[in-house]
Amino acid sequence: MGQRARPAFILLVLLQTLVVQGRLLRSHSLHYLFMGVSERDFGPSLFEALGYVDDQLFVSYDHESRRVEPRAPWVCTRTSSQLWLQLSQILKGWDHMFIVDFWTIMDNYNHSKESHTLQVILGCEMQEDNSTRGFWKYGYDGQDHLEFCPEALNWRASDSGAQATKLEWEVHDIRAKQNRAYLERDCPEHLQQLLELGRGALDQQVPPLVKVTHRMTSAVTILQCQALNFYPQNITMKWLRDKQPLDAKEVESKDVLPNGDGTYQSRVALAVTPGEEQRYTCQVEHPGLDQPLTATWEPLPSDTLVIGVISGIAVCVIIFFTGVLFRILRKRHSSREAMGDYVLAESE
Repeated sequence: MGQRARPAFILLVLLQTLVVQGRLLRSHSLHYLFMGVSERDFGPSLFEALGYVDDQLFVSYDHESRRVEPRAPWVCTRTSSQLWLQLSQILKGWDHMFIVDFWTIMDNYNHSKESHTLQVILGCEMQEDNSTRGFWKYGYDGQDHLEFCPEALNWRASDSGAQATKLEWEVHDIRAKQNRAYLERDCPEHLQQLLELGRGALDQQVPPLVKVTHRMTSAVTILQCQALNFYPQNITMKWLRDKQPLDAKEVESKDVLPNGDGTYQSRVALAVTPGEEQRYTCQVEHPGLDQPLTATWEPLPSDTLVIGVISGIAVCVIIFFTGVLFRILRKRHSSREAMGDYVLAESE
């Protein structure tokens, strides 16, 4: 992935986070993330796609190789040939559609001579009662651009440039009908099949490791609550003061980030008055926990040990030098007494 593509990829990860965080604990989702980058005077030059079941990456595709690659062990060993053929055809079709859409959007902004990025997230969610909801969103240069409305078969535009694209896409409703058919029929069917194939691997729950650290500044103490190495990624983290939840405005917003090994991490920070750290508690809820987990900041045992060692060394040094001084004084006293006896004996 080129350097220009990396900022866009980060935006896609953020888009993914926005969609997944609001799910119910027992809901499931299938969604795809698309990314494209245009080069100056050459137009769209890159298309990459990532497919996720719940929070697990299971497939990838890029324009250069035109190959669909499995990205999870359970896909490699158990995916039916028919399902894999369908997924491959869909991704290759979206490749062509994405390039055409990219040109359309750039033309409507008169951006054909600059470098730009286009991001798309689409897919469906299945709730505990088996009801489903589809979503299909475009982001252009890191900003919201267009959102598909399946019920109305139209697009919601974010600005005047997006409005021009909206009108162009709505001239013929065949595209909208195809989009709705995928979101309401094909996507839920594929999700059901993939959940069956990934049974066990997709159901695992890894509880978070939670710790609270602190950092001093000139005026306040920054408490940071960290939740590490958990799966799935839906997690709730909040600060309590004297066991009461704080207002959201007082707390820094929370981001959930992938670790690269299939697990996730998250952290949330809070500024407090020095000396009042013990009044604050971090509370974490996660599907892998039987009950909410709480953590408070405590001075590190190593700090206490260092202080104890230093104090012990200081005491030993004082005792040592006191002993040395006592021996020196005792020797001097003994020498003086011996000299006195010698002189007296000589005078006799």
